[in-house]
Amino acid sequence: MATCFRLRSFGAQRLPPAPPGRGLRPRAGCWRPAPGLAQLRRYAGGPAGLSRALLRTDGFVGGRWLPAAATFPVYDPASGAELGTVADYGVTETRNAVRSAYEAFCSWKGVSAKERSSLLRKWYDLMMQNKDELAKIITAESGKPLKEAQGEIVYSALFLEWFSEEARRIYGDIIYPPPKDRRALVLKQPLGVAAIITPWNFPSAMITRKVGAALAAGCTVVVKPAEDTPFSALALAELANQAGIPAGVYNVIPCSKTRAKEVGEALCTDPLISKISFTGSTATGKILLHHAANSVKRVSMELGGHAPFIVFDSANVDQAVAGAMASKFRNSGQTCVCSNRFLVQRGIHDSFVKKFAEAIKTNLHVGNGFEERTTQGPLINKSAVEKVEQHVSDAVSKGATIVTGGNRHQLGQNFFEPTLLSNVTQDMLCSQEETFGPLAPVIKFNTEEEAVAIANAADVGLAGYFYSQDPAQIWRVAEQLEVGMVGVNEGLISSVECPFGGVKQSGLGREGSKYGIDEYLEIKYVCFGGL
Repeated sequence: MATCFRLRSFGAQRLPPAPPGRGLRPRAGCWRPAPGLAQLRRYAGGPAGLSRALLRTDGFVGGRWLPAAATFPVYDPASGAELGTVADYGVTETRNAVRSAYEAFCSWKGVSAKERSSLLRKWYDLMMQNKDELAKIITAESGKPLKEAQGEIVYSALFLEWFSEEARRIYGDIIYPPPKDRRALVLKQPLGVAAIITPWNFPSAMITRKVGAALAAGCTVVVKPAEDTPFSALALAELANQAGIPAGVYNVIPCSKTRAKEVGEALCTDPLISKISFTGSTATGKILLHHAANSVKRVSMELGGHAPFIVFDSANVDQAVAGAMASKFRNSGQTCVCSNRFLVQRGIHDSFVKKFAEAIKTNLHVGNGFEERTTQGPLINKSAVEKVEQHVSDAVSKGATIVTGGNRHQLGQNFFEPTLLSNVTQDMLCSQEETFGPLAPVIKFNTEEEAVAIANAADVGLAGYFYSQDPAQIWRVAEQLEVGMVGVNEGLISSVECPFGGVKQSGLGREGSKYGIDEYLEIKYVCFGGL
């Protein structure tokens, strides 16, 4: 638990608040300002208007919008066009943001639970009032289909609602020790300043899932969003400010990929930071853990997955195919809980593959995220496409069969066809590592024991799915899968009420649910004697 002391002025430039409507700096060929509206480049489906009031380009520190000496570009993954430029914070700006958050913590921790609850609820209300505009920002910077982006915003806002309620349910305990003249009290107190490092694939929800819990607990935060999607984090800052979240409680420090390493290290090593919460790759998580270890910080990690999707002979094939479609191709396969390996029992294999291929061809439509028909947007960048391409090429070279897809899509360099492979074996790359793209490799198996062994062979364990109509088998497999979350006859498992997290190298701690707030609380034992 952080102990507050007065800090000297840390030299952050004190600027007046930005005037209403200050948004993206127009770039030639990319932006055409209209009254009260910054318009994104025109797509085949028509112009996608973005609210200038929510589009911010500076960092948000101590309740003020502060620029940086340098900026970095943000690109539309669908077209490759530059959307605008954002302040590129470095170590100095990061340290300043941490100090601002620390100063705010010294008063925020004393704010009543009821008041923290009320402010989080106001933030939730503002998100819901602006949900359409926030969704357009997500689609613009991540390429996510607009309907999915709208779903993310509602999901994101619900974390603020949930933790606004949980803020008033932080309970301690009274313990009766053997001596009659003593009572033991157990208190739960906020940790301090939390550094929140989030990914690009859910640029809004990954913030509120962490920040909602932190603020409800009485912590303050410094958010470092992914360089691909900083606008969503900054839009949330605008709404937090409007909701009355006190200055310094919610800070956002955007930075480029070039500076991400030094900024991440600065957050993990700053003595005023008490907690690190990170969602991203296992490799990056290990680096952050190393940095945080020197000062023994509390750490939460939601890292990579390699989710198995098992279909047993007893399964309802149509139900399994529907679950596979939902689990695999949401956000074009770019989610940490996406099914990455499809294990299908021999007796049902051919029927499942046939129906899965038909569903892919019939229901998935690749296109720009702003087009109404689109279900599959672009991948986030060129490297993501190259990884999918590598996995397909490796599998085919080792004997896999392309049932459908298998190539880059004609729409552009960041688009890839939804792909289904059969005759996949465990020695192929797609069986050994997370693809993070629209690739569904199918492995045939014979027995339940074989399927469980294949599923558990990975060194990660975030989510797992299986389909079966056998009650005894359901209990056995659910208990044996080495993952943090299991979907039984269900392909979509995320919910604000339920604990999210993994085992093995998929991370530490849990987010969401009644357990999520405990990640930001310290337990203190008080022995009250002489009674």
